[in-house]
Amino acid sequence: MTGLMLLGGFFLQMALGVPLYASLLFTGFLGILGTGNLTLLRAIPQQFFGGMDVFSLMAIPFFILAGSSLIGPIIPPSIFMIIYAAMTNTSIGGLFAAGVVPGLVLGLAFMVMNWFFSRRYKVPMTDTAAVRARAKTILRKSVAALIAPLIIVGGIVTGVVTPTESGALAVVYCLLAGIAVTRQLTWSGLWDSIYETVRLTSAIFLIMGAATVVGWFLKWERVTQKFASVIVGMGLLEHPWLLMLVLSSIIFVIGMFMEEVAVLTLLTPVFAPLAVKAGIDPFHFGIVMTLNVTIALITPPVGACNYIVAAVGKVPLGDLFREIWPFIAVAMTVLMAIISFPAITVTLPRMLGL
Repeated sequence: MTGLMLLGGFFLQMALGVPLYASLLFTGFLGILGTGNLTLLRAIPQQFFGGMDVFSLMAIPFFILAGSSLIGPIIPPSIFMIIYAAMTNTSIGGLFAAGVVPGLVLGLAFMVMNWFFSRRYKVPMTDTAAVRARAKTILRKSVAALIAPLIIVGGIVTGVVTPTESGALAVVYCLLAGIAVTRQLTWSGLWDSIYETVRLTSAIFLIMGAATVVGWFLKWERVTQKFASVIVGMGLLEHPWLLMLVLSSIIFVIGMFMEEVAVLTLLTPVFAPLAVKAGIDPFHFGIVMTLNVTIALITPPVGACNYIVAAVGKVPLGDLFREIWPFIAVAMTVLMAIISFPAITVTLPRMLGL
């Protein structure tokens, strides 16, 4: 009952336009007041700053500054994977390796969908002759950009550098490439990149700190244990495939109405231990969890990518919401394949000894 009341209060604040991190903090505050034990209020600053004081999270600002994206898709390097790994003590390099094949499968599926819709709506084709004439220039600039993720993933997977160090190396490389190779990096562009990095990193860390407060209170009230007992009572721990299907359904519904980082930080501490008890490979469940959150990026009504695309493409948001469901269906099909065949995620990490 406590969990439902907090969830209702949280969504009410979101409906009123309260900033996400403030909604989370106030939800935790109200929960503590409801216990009548005001001495627990001292835990709020401890948990808030403790949720941000995680060494592996230092890689996030470097990845954003290097250009890895805030929305952390399945293809590494992924900020979502870093957050999940930090909360579950899972190897970041192992998660990166586990995400390669699923990311390629998802990318291929979306390429097919894009081809189908481009033919359906008769999208004008680019002048291929003009593109071929600039092939060498395009290839040179593309190779320069593609080396950055190789530095990040290669350095982490081989164990040569930590995630934070790989992010720093990628930033240095991008600076040199922008100045000497593409020659498109300007002082104003660098300043804008630093400003955007600070803004996005601050938003992520505020949400993580606030979500940690709520997560701590849920543990204090034994909400997570009660949820786990329900799962055990349903016999889902004996059926890992069915358990992941149920958890994915919960993430999908919540992801329709909540920001993705908040979904990840709130649900990971609850769901990951259940997956471990069910004998699910940590890398496998980590990719399933990350892919679920990634799908939420295109799921109405909150999916952030929809608003970005509508603004850039000058498309009515309602029209986009109507057309996005086939892509969601394809993504869910890929998710089902990954759930059904763990080898898709665990083979590469095992081959690399991660």
